[in-house]
Amino acid sequence: MDEVNHNEKRLLSDSDDPESNRDGGGRTNDSSQYDERYKMMPNHRMSPRKDSDMEVYLQSNGTVVSDVRKEKELDDEEFRGEERETWGKKIDFLLSIIGFAVDLANVWRFPYLCYRNGGGAFLIPYFLMLLFGALPLFYMEVCLGQFNREGPVTVWKVVPIFTGVGWAVCLIAYYVAFFYNVILAWSLYYLVGSFTSVLPWTTCGNDWNDCQCWDSSQNATDVITCNNVTLNVTTSQTSATQYFERGMLGIERSTGIDDLGEPRWQLVLCLLAVFLILYFALWKGVKTSGKVVWVTATLPYIILLILLIRGLLLPGSVEGITYFIVPKVERLADPQVWNDAAIQVFFSVGAGFGVHLAYASYNKFHNNCYRDCLITAGVNSFTSIFSGFVVFSYLGYMAFKKNTDIEKVAVDGPGLVFIVYPEAIATLPGSTGWSIIFFLMLMALGLDSAMGGMESVLTGVKDYYRHFFSKFKYGREFFTFVIIFFAFGIALINITYGGMYPFTLLEQFSAGTSLLFAVFTEAVAVAWFYGIDQFCKDVKKMLGFTPGIYWRICWKFISPIFVLVIVVSSIITYRPIVVETATHGPYPYPDWANAVGWCIAGSSMILVPVVAVWKMLVTKGTFKRRLALCISPESEHADIKAGKPVKRFTLRHWVSI
Repeated sequence: MDEVNHNEKRLLSDSDDPESNRDGGGRTNDSSQYDERYKMMPNHRMSPRKDSDMEVYLQSNGTVVSDVRKEKELDDEEFRGEERETWGKKIDFLLSIIGFAVDLANVWRFPYLCYRNGGGAFLIPYFLMLLFGALPLFYMEVCLGQFNREGPVTVWKVVPIFTGVGWAVCLIAYYVAFFYNVILAWSLYYLVGSFTSVLPWTTCGNDWNDCQCWDSSQNATDVITCNNVTLNVTTSQTSATQYFERGMLGIERSTGIDDLGEPRWQLVLCLLAVFLILYFALWKGVKTSGKVVWVTATLPYIILLILLIRGLLLPGSVEGITYFIVPKVERLADPQVWNDAAIQVFFSVGAGFGVHLAYASYNKFHNNCYRDCLITAGVNSFTSIFSGFVVFSYLGYMAFKKNTDIEKVAVDGPGLVFIVYPEAIATLPGSTGWSIIFFLMLMALGLDSAMGGMESVLTGVKDYYRHFFSKFKYGREFFTFVIIFFAFGIALINITYGGMYPFTLLEQFSAGTSLLFAVFTEAVAVAWFYGIDQFCKDVKKMLGFTPGIYWRICWKFISPIFVLVIVVSSIITYRPIVVETATHGPYPYPDWANAVGWCIAGSSMILVPVVAVWKMLVTKGTFKRRLALCISPESEHADIKAGKPVKRFTLRHWVSI
């Protein structure tokens, strides 16, 4: 052992095994790295030496600090020589990932899928897909981000050839911001419109209405005449429908995607307000966003409970809930039911957007992310089912009021929360108050999901260019402004008179097949190239236990196959987009618009192979050496360059579980 001055700090080692020569972040403990890192630690110097997982430090005052990972007497950031922001409290992280996972789809998508695909029987494929597909990948992402303490781009130093996956998920998350925040602008528009004694979507005598409008105060047996055509409650357009399509969107002024028209100034103001809220929630990093989620992640549950209690008191509510939960087991024979379950649970948990990687990277190294993942998945599933009870209590009431079947009023997507639900609320005593709290809930549900998507982009790019941003005092604030500003500018196309058409295009293509493809490559990269053995060792260093056989088999086989099947299925079952509105009826998109949609999807997917080829080209050496460096963690590059055996070139690495 090297002799050093007694007043200096000495690193004592049991082993010089290069495999154990790593710090808690999987980085090689070479001398230059320790020298540079240790200079950043006040009142300490050290003479470095290769080390195993047990480390003993002698400080200048003679105090012994042993095994920093277990005793945690040195902060993780100090040990790595890094200053990385962390969550103010552990629960800030938990609320943030819950808030991102629980979004508008839990309210407007899951209940409809459940009723359409067999009621209570739909929960069978739903939970199977959760347990063997979405949850393992969710857990993998959180562990990967927390262990390496890197965002969705730089985390791929564990397998450099897959760095394109990081750029792909950041681009996908950015694409989503172009349309998802428009939903929040719609919600804000409705929220402002709710502050009236008579809700504006309940009457027909407004500038935006035409003669087909059906006033909510009319009886189901009444008829109206429009252009010499007699209409009844089922053939006319409700005042709520016309308020959404004509009063807010102005869609009657557009003939299609090639005739968008100008932005509606009212929606421009609402969209600007949404992006300003996002900016001030994100500009200081997780220290601020972690406080915002205390409201946005908890408020929806309070409001949902209030709405459920009120809904259960309405006539027809029990019939509606019964229709929602009664199982139709025969529907399980339909492959589409399983496909719907897989897509819903996968997108609901939110793996693949880079958000979990970004959020987890701000955790303390020993945070119990395993517990957080299980809690989040449980809360997410509970919210979906709970929302179903709320939604169908009101759908049952609307069916009773209109004297029709529930199938006639049960819809998904924007039609549910901006037409059916407001119409139901408008018939209640104190409708103004109910409307206000409902649209506050939509805002809360959407904001924390929107914050998560933007944080993925911000963390991914900022980590990759960390040396550049470190030069500026307000680098984070300025970069956040730039990202928000450009997202706002592009989102403006969705609030034109024909904005529903590009909105639907982005919704269909920006985070569909492309997201599934990114997650598939992510799962393959971690489970096969980085390796289950190494990944499990990393988890054990963080959490103190090795993941069980269930997780390892899911990571290596079941989850990648699960995602691959969905990718193939989404391509095979693709149908050109058709949007149906009450104003124009069915509108099939032209071929060029569908081609643009696939270009949007392909623009993110192509980054994976393009960056992989680029990595191979810029890496020096023979083809074999370049391949070895590109598919091996950067922590092993020194050994590879020294001519030592490459793990990824051995059969044991690939067959190990």
